[in-house]
Amino acid sequence: MSEIIQRISEANHVVVIAHMNPDADSLGSASAMYTYLLTLHKKVSFFCVSKNINKKLLFLPWTEKIRDSFPASADLAIALDCGNKTRLGVELECDLINIDHHYSNDRFGEYCLIDSSCISTTQVLYNLFNENKIKINKKMATSLYAGLLDDSNGFMSDDVDGTTFALTKELIDAGADYKLCNKFIMKYLSLGAFRLKAIMHKNMILAHDAKVATFCVTNDDMKTSGAVGEDCEYVLEESLYLPSVEVALLLKQNSDFSVKGSLRSDGAVDVSKIASIFGGGGHASRAGFIIKNVATLEEEKTKILKLIYKEM
Repeated sequence: MSEIIQRISEANHVVVIAHMNPDADSLGSASAMYTYLLTLHKKVSFFCVSKNINKKLLFLPWTEKIRDSFPASADLAIALDCGNKTRLGVELECDLINIDHHYSNDRFGEYCLIDSSCISTTQVLYNLFNENKIKINKKMATSLYAGLLDDSNGFMSDDVDGTTFALTKELIDAGADYKLCNKFIMKYLSLGAFRLKAIMHKNMILAHDAKVATFCVTNDDMKTSGAVGEDCEYVLEESLYLPSVEVALLLKQNSDFSVKGSLRSDGAVDVSKIASIFGGGGHASRAGFIIKNVATLEEEKTKILKLIYKEM
């Protein structure tokens, strides 16, 4: 950890990177790191290759600074919550610090801080700050809390323990705006998401004695509703609250006709194993992947369901 802080102190221009299609953990940890770098009076940039960031996350500090072009003058980049190098969306010529909590992380970069015992990357970052006696201000605390809230599924994940709540207290005591985080991360719903929810509920199929909930969302569904990709995830998570459902599968057709797959589990199946077959990754209860050159959504669904059934 001290090597990372030392490398940061030596850098002239640092870029913090949130992964493509960022969630609250990636943006939150990047925002907290951005804030810290500002306290050091460093030249700092905020990069994310995705042009359209989920609107519910734009309350996070410094998101207005995000750019989708990587600055040529950077001599250090810090990737936050990126499980593999492709999720950066850019080829780097400068040194890279890789900070993450996914056990499937492929340990890219010159410096790595990977702790899969942490529930979120923001927890890994909090530990880095804490062990190096770095003061956490209100913006940092809010950003760190946001990632903790999202990756713990509103503190309902099986990975939540006393340490999680102890960290929550520390962040609130440091000034985290937990009400703002809860409002946007747990409650925010756009009109597009509201319309998409009705479409997904109508088309949901229960399989394997109603233990598996499956959703296929076409590009036309997205256009009709006006929703964005992240809006699908809310319904996917929600389906796990059905009495019999143990695993939920979402296949969303992208505009280039590739398919984004998302898997959720109540613990009955390690869905990261299935995602890894398609070059994806994540956690035992939450994982994702991308499939290119897809024939039809139904054919891909059939293939993946067979893999799920083998694990059940």
